[in-house]
Amino acid sequence: MIQKLKGTRDILPKEVVTWQYIEKIAKNLFEKYGYNEIRTPVIESLDLFQRGVGETTDVVQKEMYNFEDKGGRKIALRPEGTAGVVRAYIEDGLASEPSPIKLWYKMSMYRYENVQKGRQREFNQIGAELFGSDSFMADVEVIEMCNKFFEKLNIKDIELNINSIGCPECRNKYKEALRDFIRPNLDKYCDTCKTRFEKNPLRILDCKEETCKKLNQNAPKILDYLCDDCKAHFENVKNTLNELGIEYKVDSNIVRGLDYYTRTVFEFVSKIDGLTVLGGGRYDGLAEELGGAKTPAVGFATGMERLIGVFLDNNPDLNLEKNMQIFVAYIGDKANLYATKYVEKLRENEIYAEKDIMGRSLKAQLKYADKKQAKFVITIGDNEIETGKAPLKNMATGESEEIDLNDMQVIINKIM
Repeated sequence: MIQKLKGTRDILPKEVVTWQYIEKIAKNLFEKYGYNEIRTPVIESLDLFQRGVGETTDVVQKEMYNFEDKGGRKIALRPEGTAGVVRAYIEDGLASEPSPIKLWYKMSMYRYENVQKGRQREFNQIGAELFGSDSFMADVEVIEMCNKFFEKLNIKDIELNINSIGCPECRNKYKEALRDFIRPNLDKYCDTCKTRFEKNPLRILDCKEETCKKLNQNAPKILDYLCDDCKAHFENVKNTLNELGIEYKVDSNIVRGLDYYTRTVFEFVSKIDGLTVLGGGRYDGLAEELGGAKTPAVGFATGMERLIGVFLDNNPDLNLEKNMQIFVAYIGDKANLYATKYVEKLRENEIYAEKDIMGRSLKAQLKYADKKQAKFVITIGDNEIETGKAPLKNMATGESEEIDLNDMQVIINKIM
């Protein structure tokens, strides 16, 4: 038997209802903030992610799926959503539309990960990007929307951590201080960190190796190296979050795993297991890096697999399955045809209705309706066709009452 690849999974119908519920909440909420959905290709030029995400990141160095196609082009499966959305923003002329441009997405991503709970090689993200505003209010609005998203999902065991990683100017000063700190113990770091020492020492702070983590414990903090503009921007973000009553902690260790971030970065972290559920921040230089005009931007993404786990932990008693509202049972060939037409009439009135298509006996039909947890059953035979009336049985109480088959509004009122 052919089996699915390691790091991929089938999302079965009983799980899909949870995915659809979260996606619907995201869509409805984001649209209220002015975001429109965008869908980008799953395959992109390898250069997009090398330049956009950063050659020294784990994503590019260790995790990205890439290959040469039959035309010799270097291709990558998208490992994250932002770079592709920025490419579309530039290539498709979205910059000519009134600013800010607000886009959101739900897409599959691909990384060669060590497979574990909530971490797959094919995974899914919901994310959003805002282009055109360098104001701290854009950072705040995005964070506020994320906070509201968790409220809508009734996820309470979550906390917001924020940091600023400055602009290129102040970050270069910090990099030098970081190199000075790391240099005496560089030989003790992992090989990957050694290669990052000159190119981008910030990535060393993001290393997952325990030895490197311990060596980094007393590293200098970037908040001590922010220029005046970056300090003011971060203070404005914090003050406005305070005014809005959004609780947060400043975590100077947040650098995020991708090179394009500038100034504000943030993470929503699960209080249950300490894992990041949603992360994002500002990235004012990415559009220019990818060949567009300099464009301030801020965004975020959340992994659906991890988000769903946290959602279920916070909503253990929530039942999202949609049970059948009416099952139409029949007796005889004439009633079979009548029931087929009648079920379609029910569906046209937005009712979830089924009838037997297996050739079962009446007893077997009723047994099936019970297994499918139908709320009501209508049984139709020759007499019911002639009189236009039939019994409507409440499967929970066992009570039946006669209804007019042609009075659809009465039926709707009964089952809703």
